[in-house]
Amino acid sequence: MKTVLIADDAAFMRITIKNMLEKNDYKVVGEAENGLVALQKYKELQPDIVTMDITMPEMDGLTSLKAIMQLNSSAKVVMLSAMGQQGIVLDAVMAGAKGFVVKPFKEETVIAALSKL
Repeated sequence: MKTVLIADDAAFMRITIKNMLEKNDYKVVGEAENGLVALQKYKELQPDIVTMDITMPEMDGLTSLKAIMQLNSSAKVVMLSAMGQQGIVLDAVMAGAKGFVVKPFKEETVIAALSKL
């Protein structure tokens, strides 16, 4: 069973993603309300996968993604964000994101992105 860390500043979104993942045989080992907490929890929990929002307080998802990739160049991070602009998607992929899902998303879209990892 793959372990997942969910990083999103909206509590309802973390709950939605967690419910989605758990019913599809993923184990959510941690949640983070911003990129800084996500980085700390990544170090502590070493999950198989991270789902990362982009727009968050303290440290945004892109900065957190870059920091996680410096810790572990083979980290599997999937960006989940309402910001589907081409430039941000490209920045995230260039920084090491393994996937990008635009909100609002369907459960099957998220599961498909994670199962490719």
